[in-house]
Amino acid sequence: MLTLAVIALILPAALHAVDREQAPELATLSVWISLILIAVYAAYLVFSLITHKGQFEGEEIEEQQHHPEAPWTIRRAAIILAAATATIAWMSEILIAAIEPAAAELGLNDMFVGVFVVAILGNAAEHSTAVVAAMRNRMDLALGIAIGSSVQIALFVAPLLVLLSYALGPEPMDLAFSGGLVLSVTIAVWITGQVAADGRSDWLRGVQLLAVYLILGLVFFFAPGAVAP
Repeated sequence: MLTLAVIALILPAALHAVDREQAPELATLSVWISLILIAVYAAYLVFSLITHKGQFEGEEIEEQQHHPEAPWTIRRAAIILAAATATIAWMSEILIAAIEPAAAELGLNDMFVGVFVVAILGNAAEHSTAVVAAMRNRMDLALGIAIGSSVQIALFVAPLLVLLSYALGPEPMDLAFSGGLVLSVTIAVWITGQVAADGRSDWLRGVQLLAVYLILGLVFFFAPGAVAP
């Protein structure tokens, strides 16, 4: 799934690099790619939640079968989901309002703020859950949380923003990201494949992953770009 997202990022960026005057064609290409990615994400949900959900059930499902609990009703789940969504939207507004003056005061550029600061704060709950799962030696769950979040951003959130930009944004958004961003995503997907391929984990591998993350952070911190207003 992540490989598909990388391909969807590389092709618009390659077209933009070859001919920077093809703005209309690039916008049209981005819309079509966005529609394809959203369709693939819908298929992924059907695959993981309906047709092959047994492949995504871990030890916790087995424990629940031995100690069954009353499931939530659809009404209760919908109410809690709506309340959580509204609360997250409100907290996001607070985050954006607070991070801009803080970034300007610290002299952080827009690229670093968007790629690292906002990403860490926006996914703090998922990160903490993945860390707790890893500390309990549940690496399948930890990787599932990390990779699932990335798949959702790449196959759903980014394409959806492209489509919504035609209705809500000041100008249409495309998928032609800068070469540095595309390269970083490609490296991240390659490393993810290397880590998840053999199904093993140890503390030295974790140290190496943290080192790669810190190196990418330093690259974006020193990258030339506008300082956040």
